[in-house]
Amino acid sequence: MSNLRDVDPEVWALVQQEEVRQTSKIRLIPSENYVSRAVLEATGSVFTNKYSEGYAGNRYYEGQQNVDVLETLAQNRAKELFGARYVNVQPYSGSPANQAVCHALLEPGDTLMGLDLRHGGHLTHGWKVNFSARYYRSVPYHVNTANGLLDYDALEALAKEHRPKLIICGATAYSRIIDFPRIAEIARSVGAYSLADIAHISGLIIAGEHPSPVGITDVISTTTHKSLRGPRGAMIMTNSEELAKKIDRAVFPGLQGGPHNNTTAAIAVALKEAATPEFREYGRQIVRNAKTLADALVKKGYNLISGGTDNHLILIDLTNKGISGKIAARALDLGGIETNYNTIPDDPRRANDPSGLRIGTPAVTTRGMKEAEMRQIAEWMDLIIRNHDDETLLDSTRNEIASFCEAFPAPGITM
Repeated sequence: MSNLRDVDPEVWALVQQEEVRQTSKIRLIPSENYVSRAVLEATGSVFTNKYSEGYAGNRYYEGQQNVDVLETLAQNRAKELFGARYVNVQPYSGSPANQAVCHALLEPGDTLMGLDLRHGGHLTHGWKVNFSARYYRSVPYHVNTANGLLDYDALEALAKEHRPKLIICGATAYSRIIDFPRIAEIARSVGAYSLADIAHISGLIIAGEHPSPVGITDVISTTTHKSLRGPRGAMIMTNSEELAKKIDRAVFPGLQGGPHNNTTAAIAVALKEAATPEFREYGRQIVRNAKTLADALVKKGYNLISGGTDNHLILIDLTNKGISGKIAARALDLGGIETNYNTIPDDPRRANDPSGLRIGTPAVTTRGMKEAEMRQIAEWMDLIIRNHDDETLLDSTRNEIASFCEAFPAPGITM
């Protein structure tokens, strides 16, 4: 990065510091990952210079000879990988993708249902401060707080009572398999569309570690980062030609202007990488690592929502440890382990200082860590949480973890 260093040494220095941070810490935030050098290069390519409002073969700017081929390539790779008939790769990220689906399928004031944010859902699934609740009537459904599992019977009862036009399934803090066929059937029974938001689990679906909603729900949205290991972008998929046309119009010109062509290039690269046996083994290892880490934490007396995990994610209730999620997350960060504090179902604490801690294994698995390393990570987590106010211990643990991380190079980063 000699050009960046010469033009803007301040930004260059921040990039260097961020490389050190990402390589010297154990990153357990389940929505984060490491992309390959090829994805980084595509993201920083000259495609960032080109404006391309419209779709392949129907643009409002000339000079699209390469962009049209690129976007079609990304679409075709996604179609083959997920088994979908139609794919839009232009959404800027997951939230705009979900907004586009709502814009395509709903009118202002229509009713939608999504998993309550406090029970593991997402802002765009109907949370009160989000567009999905401000422009539409939101009826949240929940997990059963006794076991932490989605309550499909209660969901069905709510759907019959409120007759939504859209039911969203998917989560940001739910550690079990989602029954897409059951939710799709509930939606059909009340005349609603169904949307599966697979942003967190798309890589696991490719690996066969989670059932796919393609061909089951009406629409599928996903980010292209997280477990898919691509750039910060998104895709919308469907098998319905009618819905595909509505979605395309909703993305452009409904909500967006020109797509970020450099992101499209990086999505295409990530999809090619995901179509390999190595990626499928990576997805399987994510789940093995998560189960091992969950089991190790349970043995140390930690309460896990739903009792464990079937995917990449673990939600910990820290109530019995006498520490809030926020204090634990900050202590862990100082000790060399990145997590995020998170609400638990029916959390008695505030959202900005909740009872829970959310962790996941995509990033550490990308670095090549396996079951033995997960057990070591559990040891460090427990040590830090029990001694969260011991600055000397946090410093020494951070240095120990930095040395540990040297054995697991971070893909895409050349220090």
